[in-house]
Amino acid sequence: MLKWVQSGLSAVAGTAEPIYGPEALHSVTKQVAEGENPFSEVTKEDLEWRNLSYTNVETQTFYLTTTTGHICFVQVILSNLAGIHTTAQFTCRIYHPDKPEESVWTSTHLNEFQVSENKLNFSADNLSIQLSDDLKTYTIKSRVNDKSLVDIVITREAPGFKVGKDGTTKFGTDIQNPWGSMRHVFWPRATVTGKISVNGKELEVSGHAMYVMALQGMKPHHAAARWNFVNFQGPTTSAVMMEFTTPPSYGSQTVNVGAIARNDQLLGATIFNSAEHTKVKSDDANGWPEPTDIKFVWKGKSPDNATEVEATVEGSIPNLVERVDVMAEIPAFVKKVVAGVAGTKPYIYQYSNPQSIKVTFGDETYEEAGHMYNEATFIC
Repeated sequence: MLKWVQSGLSAVAGTAEPIYGPEALHSVTKQVAEGENPFSEVTKEDLEWRNLSYTNVETQTFYLTTTTGHICFVQVILSNLAGIHTTAQFTCRIYHPDKPEESVWTSTHLNEFQVSENKLNFSADNLSIQLSDDLKTYTIKSRVNDKSLVDIVITREAPGFKVGKDGTTKFGTDIQNPWGSMRHVFWPRATVTGKISVNGKELEVSGHAMYVMALQGMKPHHAAARWNFVNFQGPTTSAVMMEFTTPPSYGSQTVNVGAIARNDQLLGATIFNSAEHTKVKSDDANGWPEPTDIKFVWKGKSPDNATEVEATVEGSIPNLVERVDVMAEIPAFVKKVVAGVAGTKPYIYQYSNPQSIKVTFGDETYEEAGHMYNEATFIC
């Protein structure tokens, strides 16, 4: 999320938007008619890089929950500024609560980057992200930064999903000609194997993974004022949630998509979800309500529409991995425009904590202990 927001803010060429009203937001959840199931399968086309010619930020992010207690993510970001300048970045976060020497954060500019002719693979100097022909496995090899060398394989376990026809929320007064968009495609449950070298120490990596491919076709502070992101991984159960709330220009509306998976089964893609910060404390540095306790709820039906599914994660989140000042790396003149004129002061709160999930699937109810990585983002 950090570089996604940061890249977009670096492309700022204006101030706050006028009030368009809620009718200018065409939520992906509105693509789902009453009584219809929000689940749509992920196709080959969904996994293709769009590589658009206008301002946008496109990402592939792989979140890893390992058997050794390390929480990781690797991400490639492709940013286009007004169709004039395209850049790419590779970020890697490895974190262990008890082993700071095995924790690192790197963000590295990529050279000679390109999307493959079939649009499914990405490469750069010392970087390769390859999708298998059966569309089930990503092989990721990175030597772009000596502090975080990556050689891992991500294999999808449960079906991937998108919500609605294309997984895309559109912005604009004319839905046929939108001026902005937000797209998400997910693999909620996968496995990871391989090796990651942290500051010269090689770690064997195995466990569970979650993958999301995203595209933000507009400036981030125009699309969303706040975000919540949840990635829960347990021995048999995974849950993912992505929620954003628009700024007042689009009626401060909330869009929330998610899913629950169990082993190789997708129990349901869900849109009747909620992300609540049940306890907060004011951050003295910026005034944002930093969450200390949360309640995340998923509600929906199985893909065949036959079985109701509901899940809840509730509790305290004492372990704040990092509070990220997104503006810190943005050039001073951009920072002045964004913060001074648009009232934008983006911060991301990243948490990593043991949690339990309670799932009801039809007549069965069970509880499972696992691990949750979540982010709370405040932009404007």
